[in-house]
Amino acid sequence: MQNAYSISQLGELIKFTLENELEPTYWVIGEIADFRQAPQGHAYFELAEKQGNQVVAKMRSNCWQFTFRGIAARFESITGAGLKNGMKVLAQVQATFHPIYGFSLNIKDIDASFSLGERARVRQETIDRLTREGLLRINASLPFPQVIQRIAIISSPTAAGYGDFINQLENNPAGYKIYHRLYPAPMQGNEAVSGIIKALEKIETDKSELDYEAIILIRGGGAQLDLDCFDDYRLAAKIAQTSLPVLTGIGHERDETVADLVAHTRLKTPTAVAEFLLSAFRIYEENISMLMNRIDRLSRQRLQVAADQLSQTNHRLKSAVQSKLSLEAEKLNSRHQRIALSVKNNLSNQQRKLDQITQELERGILIFMKNTSSKLDFIEKQLQQLNPKSILERGYTRSELDGKPVHLTNPQINDELLTYSQSQKIKSKITAIDKP
Repeated sequence: MQNAYSISQLGELIKFTLENELEPTYWVIGEIADFRQAPQGHAYFELAEKQGNQVVAKMRSNCWQFTFRGIAARFESITGAGLKNGMKVLAQVQATFHPIYGFSLNIKDIDASFSLGERARVRQETIDRLTREGLLRINASLPFPQVIQRIAIISSPTAAGYGDFINQLENNPAGYKIYHRLYPAPMQGNEAVSGIIKALEKIETDKSELDYEAIILIRGGGAQLDLDCFDDYRLAAKIAQTSLPVLTGIGHERDETVADLVAHTRLKTPTAVAEFLLSAFRIYEENISMLMNRIDRLSRQRLQVAADQLSQTNHRLKSAVQSKLSLEAEKLNSRHQRIALSVKNNLSNQQRKLDQITQELERGILIFMKNTSSKLDFIEKQLQQLNPKSILERGYTRSELDGKPVHLTNPQINDELLTYSQSQKIKSKITAIDKP
């Protein structure tokens, strides 16, 4: 059986081997993860290597207070940002082993210029990919309203840039009104990309109901490395494929992120975005005023030309009408004389005919009256003969049964008859009925 080592002996062997077999320091490239700073000023984190989103290696790292203070100050003075999770760095490390805490890397230095160069490399790769996929200028091809009146804003509600933007928008001297709604999202850090993408998706959901015309993405100034999230491919692709024009005001004039490149319109700062929106109102108003003046001038010119033409036409028309009226008056007078003579002759002929008809009508009426009188006398004599009274005067009587002539009824024994003579009304009872 081989001699067994104690844990401490093995630890000492590993430590001795590292100290004697390895170089004192190495330069390594890794991504900072799980970064934290102790109250004493020490920094603890992991340096990780990834392939895509998969971690293929990681090592625990320490940077002691005195060293970290110098590294952090120098790094921030060069990059404008502090060390943080997700940042890729070139670090000078010493491999160490502690019998209790195990293997770790002792950070001796961090090359700030590498982080800036790495950022530029990643940024260019993102631009190249967007170009290959045809996404770089998709959003810029969307139609852009002359005047934007309804906007969705993506920003941090506590960002100074957002406050400046709203102040300039709402307190413009001309009193222009733009409806706006904030979709809050972090503007830096690990959650920034996902937060901004979620805000863009929510705006897409709300755009029909709220009738948005554009999206405003604003942040304000900051360190270059603080703008890393705006170079992210996922965010850039989402902005490119958004159905509304995106206006960005992310950083100072010297900063241009990939988000700026894929946006419809890139402005330097949030206040520049507000000024851009308000200037569209002024330009539109000036154009309207210019068009109104042009319309007024053209209208006056055309009215003057039309007035001159109308005056000439009126003069010609008046002369033509007077000539026509004179001619028609002469024709009318001639026709009046002919008509008067014709009417006079016609009246004379009609009067003669009327006198003749009147005479014939009078003769006809006299003959008709005579004939009619003879017919009336004849009818009167016939009526006299048919009058029931004349029959009664000749000695006849008339009998009724229940108000009807007897020959129209079916008389029975004991029925009462009412008999009329010229001067009497006789009631009788039927005692016998004989057939003739």
